[in-house]
Amino acid sequence: MMSTATLTRTEAVTTTKARGPKRSRLPGQKPFGLLRISALVVLILLALGWLLPFLWAVATAFKTETDAASGDPSWIGASGPTVEAFTAILSQGNVYTWAFNSLWTSIAVTLITLTISALAAYAFSRLDFTGRKWLFVVIIASIVVPPQVLIIPLFYEMLAFNMIDTYWGLILPQVVAPAMVFILKRFFDAIPIELEDAARVDGAGRLRIFWSIVLPLSRPILASVAIFVFIGAWNNFLWPFLVINDTTLMTLPVGLQTVISAYGVQYAQVMAQAVLAALPLIVVFIIFQKQIVKGVATSGFGGQ
Repeated sequence: MMSTATLTRTEAVTTTKARGPKRSRLPGQKPFGLLRISALVVLILLALGWLLPFLWAVATAFKTETDAASGDPSWIGASGPTVEAFTAILSQGNVYTWAFNSLWTSIAVTLITLTISALAAYAFSRLDFTGRKWLFVVIIASIVVPPQVLIIPLFYEMLAFNMIDTYWGLILPQVVAPAMVFILKRFFDAIPIELEDAARVDGAGRLRIFWSIVLPLSRPILASVAIFVFIGAWNNFLWPFLVINDTTLMTLPVGLQTVISAYGVQYAQVMAQAVLAALPLIVVFIIFQKQIVKGVATSGFGGQ
């Protein structure tokens, strides 16, 4: 016969199994209380507030011009979905040329900006030179200067160097990014100096340390900076609009604005233009979203 202790232990195990396994919280994880639920609801509402206009633009782009101008609030037009607006946009102008110009100029701006910003940030983080403090103050102060203030002097500068209607005139004024220098410096400051000291003992020079130690450890933040710079260069409208007059050199946001119909405002075509301009950025974000989130979590983007 089973003893009383054995019966008690058996009943306890049976009761535990019936209740199911108890889920343990991760270290530092807070219970899912009312505050977290409220924050989640607010975030969902904010996401919907951003997503609904975009979805409406996509829905309008797949309507006929008659349905788009009718004022009908339905998501699908009475004539059903159609790609007439996209066909009309792609059949006019040099859309493919504009897309290529946007792609390669954005890549060029990203690579040059990343190179300049990373080198400058490492110099401010590790080198001790005369005027370092005040020069960094100037860089921080330049972050608050609106880019529109520099449009006229930059235009005259490009005019003096005969860079109007050239790719270099489009690219070079966009490669200075003080905010990215600040963000990269904060990340470089967090890298242990002992790693560099050990490499210096082994005979590595400053550039070798930067290339072989600092950059590999900075891949998340470098990826985040590259993506944000690429998005900014792709979306830039004002500077390419001013410096480029040749239709074969226009970027996609500028070129699409030249596609004007003789019948006045074509709402479906306008929305189709917006979708075409935003589609590459959506693809980039979907592909690199892990790098963006990791970079935000480990850098100054999140205010940490």
